[in-house]
Amino acid sequence: MSALSHQWFTSINQIDANEWQRLFGSEPFTCHAFLYALEQSQCVNEQTGWQPKHLAVYENNKLIALAPGYLKSHSYGEYVFDWAWAEAYEQHGLEYYPKWLCGVPFSPIEGKRIAIEHNDHDLVYHYIKKQLNTHSIDQSWSGWHINFCEQAQANSLCTERVMQRVGVQFQWFNKGFNTFDDFLQTLTARKRKTLKKERAKIVQQNITIEWLHGVQITPEIMQLFCEFYQRTYLKRSGHLGYLNMEFFILLHALMSEQLVIMLAKKDDKVIAATLSLIGENTLYGRYWGANEDVDSLHFELCYYQGIEFAIKHNLSCFHSGAQGEHKIARGFEPVLTYSAHHIVDGDFSNAISDYLKRESQHIHIYKDQCAELLPFKNE
Repeated sequence: MSALSHQWFTSINQIDANEWQRLFGSEPFTCHAFLYALEQSQCVNEQTGWQPKHLAVYENNKLIALAPGYLKSHSYGEYVFDWAWAEAYEQHGLEYYPKWLCGVPFSPIEGKRIAIEHNDHDLVYHYIKKQLNTHSIDQSWSGWHINFCEQAQANSLCTERVMQRVGVQFQWFNKGFNTFDDFLQTLTARKRKTLKKERAKIVQQNITIEWLHGVQITPEIMQLFCEFYQRTYLKRSGHLGYLNMEFFILLHALMSEQLVIMLAKKDDKVIAATLSLIGENTLYGRYWGANEDVDSLHFELCYYQGIEFAIKHNLSCFHSGAQGEHKIARGFEPVLTYSAHHIVDGDFSNAISDYLKRESQHIHIYKDQCAELLPFKNE
């Protein structure tokens, strides 16, 4: 008879890195090193509203499932927006926070959120949901949430009063291209001309792009990138961003082979930079910063260079982050994202469930409308 048990951990350091990697594999955002860097740099802790609370499940004392989790005291940095839910709670004199979130802080990247190594996944999902439900009541959480999980995982989770939510992101897919020009040939003549004009502006302004990967990224370059990132965040949002210098230094020390920095140089002076992570088949464009505004540079550095890199390294997908309808004209296709949500209060759960059903209809219509705007030639 299967004997499942569980344990909560307040730091990823309490879980063996090899055991973590055995379950999660090599994808960068759920690897032990990435989450360790977030904790060690104090980007996630109780003070920032991201208190680590990871769930481990055992069968006969063998680790068989993991869920990276955080006790949240706000909804910043999640990219699955539930502010309206929190506001409704507040209007009724109820506390929405704390809530428990399974996900990757500050990273709207879909992937395996609960890693399971067991021949009966449904049994493990049922056990995890039971423990989360019990803990939510015992600890006075408003509920629990699993963000940006794979569709199959969302489908498995969304039973027994667990609600599924969908969203839309835009991603670029490599259809066997050998060069950027191969990609351009799939576009209509008008869209192809627009992209070429945007890229030509960079050359005309005497800007060159340099790629640095792995050991080519020096500590000085990483520091320069961080300064760009924080300066850009400060200008846009009034704060220095969710991530600090120590995080980027740790990321470089622990995961350099999965990092790519792209530098934009004008007259041999670096004026902008992006930091991307490399997965098994995907390039993840994540962070950007610049010290001056240059026409079309954001498109070149954050999108076109990523496409070039994916083609050169035979990566099947380029994921450049959340939102951004402007990506459609540049060949980024709309894809659905999935999350799972459980709300303890029955009345609120019913109301949110009804809202999500209506929202889902609108999201699917929106995705279809976006697909109609793609710049590809009609086959």
